[in-house]
Amino acid sequence: MNTMWLPLSLSTAFLLATADALTKKFFGDLSAYEMGLARLFFSLPFLVSAYFFIGPASPDRTFWLCIAAGLPLEAAAFFSYMKALKASPLSLSLPFLAFSPLFMIVTGRIVLGERIGAAGCAGIALIVAGSYLLNLSQASLGPLAPFKAVLKEPGSRYMLFAAFLYSFTSVIGKKAIEHSSPLFFSAVYFTLFACIMLALYPLFPGTRMQNIYSRAGRGFAVGICYALMVFSHTMAISMVQAAYMISIKRLSLIFGVLYGAILFKEQKIGERMLGACVMLAGAIVITIFR
Repeated sequence: MNTMWLPLSLSTAFLLATADALTKKFFGDLSAYEMGLARLFFSLPFLVSAYFFIGPASPDRTFWLCIAAGLPLEAAAFFSYMKALKASPLSLSLPFLAFSPLFMIVTGRIVLGERIGAAGCAGIALIVAGSYLLNLSQASLGPLAPFKAVLKEPGSRYMLFAAFLYSFTSVIGKKAIEHSSPLFFSAVYFTLFACIMLALYPLFPGTRMQNIYSRAGRGFAVGICYALMVFSHTMAISMVQAAYMISIKRLSLIFGVLYGAILFKEQKIGERMLGACVMLAGAIVITIFR
């Protein structure tokens, strides 16, 4: 087993959280679409440059069918993700990515015929408990108040929806990689995705590209983090079982809470870090042991 998978997976977690934090910091005053457009626009040069380093690949019909099926879901998930970053503190929105492995129990059952076991049930319990702990201070208002606080937080709802959609794109993406190569898939898929999001520009009449062009220096900082995250993810997952890589990538939840405290001075970081850690534990249990 290539031992490089671990530092690459850690890099993926850190780069994802960094891209999220910088997107919110530099473009958080814009619309959700403009936030996402900036992130993809400035990552596009780095994604395209990858074509010069890709080895030979032989994509087949299944690969292109996966691309066609995944891109619409990716667009919906990404837009919901950006709305979550804009609407709520990082420490309240990002931890809900931990629900993605939970939803993958359902998608795995539908697509792959997988069944949930005892470990899966334990993981679900930990994720639900962690979401309760994110708003533990609300418990003084009633035993169900922390759950009600989650439902009232728009960023949490948007991120839950994104996690649900990503549970489908993860399965589809894995299938596409099996029918090509990791770097070929990431370059083709995310370049096409960026182009599609740019092509949607006429559907958002309030969008002004000047808002994005005028922040080129900060935008390239976001873009290179996002592109490097894509490449490190696909390289890591090609070196080790996907379950191990994904469990390390979930550390982005912890990095995200820390960024919320450092960059945005978010409140109640202690209980949110505790909740994020418990949700991360649940995600790891489901990912590795289900």
